[in-house]
This record gives sequence, structure tokens and C-alpha cells, in this order.
Amino acid sequence: MSVPVEATDKPTKPVKRTPGTGGAIDLWKNSDGTPTKLATGRWAQGQGKPQGVGKRWRGWYVGGDGKPRTKRFRTESEAEQWSNTERGKVVTNVWVSPDVGTDTFRSVAELWFTTKQGAQRKPKTLAGYRSILDTLVLPRWGDTPIREITYGDLSAWIASLSVDGSHAGTGLSASRIRQTHQLIGAAFKYAVKAGLASKNIAAEISPRHDLPEAPETEQHYLTHAQLIQFASGAGRFETLTLILGYCGLRFGEAAALRRRDVGDKKITVRNSATYVQGQGIVETATKTKRTRRVPVPTPVWERLKTELPTEPDAFVFPSRKGGHLPLGEYRWAFDNGVSDVQAATKVKRQQETAEAGEPSTPEFPTITPHDLRHTCASLAISEGANVKVVQHMLGHATASMTLDLYGHLMSDDLSEVADKLGKAITAARAVAA
Repeated sequence: MSVPVEATDKPTKPVKRTPGTGGAIDLWKNSDGTPTKLATGRWAQGQGKPQGVGKRWRGWYVGGDGKPRTKRFRTESEAEQWSNTERGKVVTNVWVSPDVGTDTFRSVAELWFTTKQGAQRKPKTLAGYRSILDTLVLPRWGDTPIREITYGDLSAWIASLSVDGSHAGTGLSASRIRQTHQLIGAAFKYAVKAGLASKNIAAEISPRHDLPEAPETEQHYLTHAQLIQFASGAGRFETLTLILGYCGLRFGEAAALRRRDVGDKKITVRNSATYVQGQGIVETATKTKRTRRVPVPTPVWERLKTELPTEPDAFVFPSRKGGHLPLGEYRWAFDNGVSDVQAATKVKRQQETAEAGEPSTPEFPTITPHDLRHTCASLAISEGANVKVVQHMLGHATASMTLDLYGHLMSDDLSEVADKLGKAITAARAVAA
């Protein structure tokens, strides 16, 4: 219905700004039927049909934020239709302010990043966010109003990252592309919750169907003999290598160990030391933010206890210069050790082939320090450790995570279970008899 009130060249404000109210205003004719200041021609003298400057009708409504909005139309029906549509959105709680999305993506992303800084994120995690923002996202989208970022533009840009996403003009890895999409999605999600965007465009891009699959990283597991052989050639890092391989610590957790964290055949894992660009090595809580106690096998303990420092705060595995041991320092010795063992294994396999026609010694895989953690899980499972034990030893957040990583190492032979149950039944009957 129309609302015949005196019109001006400024938006008419309702007496009460009640969200969901609205209507249509005649800008050429006052409520008493006389011409308004916008009238022209004969109508300006009150003669003939109404005519005036611009479109005759102004639709209006009060938005969910209590602010009136207006728009001019040629006909009353058009003004009423627009007003009714917007009022319907308000009363059904689907209305979005037309002011939403005017902020640039840069301003939204910086606000989002600030919330992450106050959410106890690790320095390395924050540095990763910052790197993606500064090198990839902001150069492309920083100055774009967030409401102007479309699904088509964003999906096309993300697809291009696999071709020439880096500064060198080469493609980014699948994992880096997925991290970039995840970050943009998180910033959009924040913007929607904060009322700065109407919807999360990034959520319309499916990680499963629209993003490249990250290749599975092959896990390598050493045998007891391989682990001991490798550790014995690690020089001053022999004990550290045994701890990583038999206790399952992450390298950063081992680098953060202090004398006070080591008891009688047990290690208390409290912190982790990680290199952060621009900050050096930073010590934070463990990945799960939980402390755990890990047992040390007796042969490894006998070696470890002879190397422990006396001061409670002294590092168990320090760098040559003192302080935290950098991964690079260990990795240099580690990689050389891998090459040495592989060379020795190759010679041995050649000798075995010459003597017996085929080698009996398995090849030594090209491993990384993290593969020692996989080795620990494998050796523990081979000795009968259950999922919960392995989960606690490795410090996984959930048992399902442990199963996802190492479930294939566990026996799924139901006949073996039946055989064990059968033996238990036989033993129980013998006792009962």
C-alpha cells in the first residue's frame, strides 16, 4: 500500500524505525493532493495530471539494523513490490544489509588474523598464516571489496596456483593450495559471523572435487636391526636417534627436553621446539597441548642416563653451541648417515647375491627423521601394543588418528583371533578340571 506523505528530495524517514515496516511514497503529490516541490509543468500549478522531476514513487523499508532504506521507481506497484520483498527478508531473518561486503578482503583478513593471534595459536602456525597472506592472497585479493569476490573468479585463481602460483612462476604444491583455500575460507567464515559478508564464497569450492589431491607420503619403517645399525653410525646423535626410534618423540619434542623432564626410564614430554621464520627457535606446548610420559626401553635408558646433564634446566640434546638443537644440524648428520648405511647395505646385498643367488638383507630406505616416529609405532605394534598404548606413546589427539595412520600394520586375521581364543578355552578347561 502507498503512503501519501509530503515528499522531499531527501529520503523520508518513518516515525518509528521498526524493522520490517515499509511502503511506497508518492514524490509528486502531497497527502492533501497538492503538488510537491518536485512537481513540474501544469501540475506545479495544481492543474492536469501529476508530473515531476525523476521517478514518481519511492519504496521504503526499515532493515534489520533499524535503518531505513529507499529506492525510487516509476510506478507504485514497482515500489510496493520492492518494499514488500525486502520487508519479507527482514521478518524471516534472511535480510542482509546492502552495506555488507564493502570492506576490502585485506581489512577482513587482518581482523581474522588478529583473532588467531589471541587464540593461543603456535608461533609457527601464525607464521604460516602470515606467509600465505603476504605472498599469495593479499597481492591478488587485498584491495578487492569482499562482496566483489565471486565464486568464478576465486575458483579460477585457485586453479591457476597449480600452474604459476609461486614467485618463480612455477606451480604450488597441492598441500600449499589446500592451505591457501582453507585460509581464505576461514577469513570469509569470520566475515560472515561478524556481519561483514553475506556468504562464504570459499565454502562453495569443494576440497574433494575442486582442489588437487595431495600425494600420500610414503611411510618407512625400520626393523630393529636397521634402527640399531643406523643409530650406531649417527655419532653424537646416536642416543637421540634411539630415543626417536624407540620412544616415538617428535624431533621438536626431543629438542625441547631438559634434564628435569627425564626420570627413571621415563621421559615427560611437555614442550616442543620449532623454528619460526623471523623468530628463530621457539618453544611452545606440544601439538596436542598435553603432557605425556613415555617409557624408555632399558638398553636405551642405560645409554641415555650416562649422557644426562646435571643442571635441571640443561638441554638433554643441545646444539654444538648450546641451546636448542636445530633440525638442520641433526638433519645434516642424519642424511649422511642414511647414505652411509645405504652404501654399506648395497655392498652386503651384492655379496649375498654372489654367494646365495639372492640377497637376504632388505634394502635400507631413504628415510627422514619423522620416519623414526613411524618406526616406533611399527615396532610397538609388532610387539603387541594396542591402539591406546600407541596413541599415548606418540601423543596423538585421538585413537582414530592412530588407527588411520597405522591400522594397516595391525593384524586383521580373524582366524588368528579364533586360534588364540581356542587356546584360552583349552587352558581354562584344563584348570577347571
